[in-house]
Amino acid sequence: MASAGDPGETVAGAAGASALARGGRTNFAGFLLRLSARFPFLVLAARLYGPDDLGRFAYATMVVEFVAALATVGLKRGLSGELARGGRPDAHVLADGLLLGMILAAIGTTALVLVPGLMFPDGPVQGPGRWFALIVPAIVVADVSLAALAFRNRIGVAVRARSVIEPWVLTIAATLLAFTALKAGGLLIAYLVSLVAATVASLLPAVRAFGPPRGWRPSAGRLAAIVWRNLPLAGADLVEWGSRRLDVFILGRFASAEVVGLYYVAQQVASLAGKIRASFDPILVPMLSRAMKAGRPDDAAASLNQVGFWVLSFQLPVVLALGLPAEAVLGLFGPAFAAGGLVLALLLATELAAAGSSLAEMGLIFARPKANLAIAAAGLLLQAGLSLWLIPRYGGAGAAAALLLSVTAVGIVRQILLSHVLARPVGLWRWSLLGAGAAAFALGLAARGLPELWQMLVTIPGVLLLFAALMWRIGYGPEDRALFRR
Repeated sequence: MASAGDPGETVAGAAGASALARGGRTNFAGFLLRLSARFPFLVLAARLYGPDDLGRFAYATMVVEFVAALATVGLKRGLSGELARGGRPDAHVLADGLLLGMILAAIGTTALVLVPGLMFPDGPVQGPGRWFALIVPAIVVADVSLAALAFRNRIGVAVRARSVIEPWVLTIAATLLAFTALKAGGLLIAYLVSLVAATVASLLPAVRAFGPPRGWRPSAGRLAAIVWRNLPLAGADLVEWGSRRLDVFILGRFASAEVVGLYYVAQQVASLAGKIRASFDPILVPMLSRAMKAGRPDDAAASLNQVGFWVLSFQLPVVLALGLPAEAVLGLFGPAFAAGGLVLALLLATELAAAGSSLAEMGLIFARPKANLAIAAAGLLLQAGLSLWLIPRYGGAGAAAALLLSVTAVGIVRQILLSHVLARPVGLWRWSLLGAGAAAFALGLAARGLPELWQMLVTIPGVLLLFAALMWRIGYGPEDRALFRR
């Protein structure tokens, strides 16, 4: 929904805007760092391992991350609510979260070790495959630790762990292993090493920040109460997570590992745009939890509108810059990958639609958690139906189209409901975004007639620079520019 208001009218007060801007700067810097490592990993992995190995890697990581998402039982976002409840030392709350996550992770890990075919459905498990599931507890510990640190606005730890250590260790390890006898399992081993490194970089700062939980005793009743309170959020998290993985799951059942590998590369390139939105989550979630708990809907709506505008003003030019020369961009990974140009364009459009949906969801998980869960579940069912209809006919393009349609529908419903609940407008779009986007689109469209290399050289920097210049001139007000001030 477009908002024609003045550029600076969506600010959550001076203090709130300053905190949002400070957290946004830190996390956007983390996004740039992650991009600088993730993109080389994709290129090197595609060139050194090929689409078959990438397809198996994509499916296996999807499964272990799903089990880890189950084990966190919503605490990636729900831990802020637990800490905001008060009444107990923060160190005790963190200890409960870690213990609960580890218990559930151990159950999930055991299931995957006993039935490794869940991770590798296309053939017999070889090399380190069976033990790949042992990474699940590490993922859970890292997620819970970073959620606790985010509550205290310690965003830099997440940037260092997730945007520097994890992707660079993954890239370096995968590259080195490709030239050894361990190449067959090189991607899996590299993933294991990178997640262990990121977990250590997340857990140690959390222990230092919260201190030892002196006097804490585990309690089954207390853990059960945490699970019960977080069930709506956990369900929404799982449904949301599933909606972004269902395409790979169904595609893997109808197509070869090579097709899944092609789709995975396109998905990873598109997700670079999605990580712009995700970079604001660690600062926005704690602020929303406090605002909703204190009964300040004005602050909640203003924070969402401000962050939404920032996110879209970064995300839209990236989507255009990567989507217009999509075939040329994927050609960097090898000639076989260029066929996924339409898939990449559709997935980039999905990331744009998902920005509004995800931001609206952040308000609903605190205001109407059950309604949000129902909307998310309906969206997942819609995506499943569309996927089963489109994937057998159109392959990867069908999977991407089903995802785009379902995410768009869910986003519209969420924004309408949140505006009603807060009794405040939640409109993330502004006319300046549409004007700058139209000009950048025209430039990229004109460059489509050039050879592929020149398409990228003209479109990517041209679209980014033109959009940035127009937004700085006509789109950003004084409060919006707080994001760029130290």
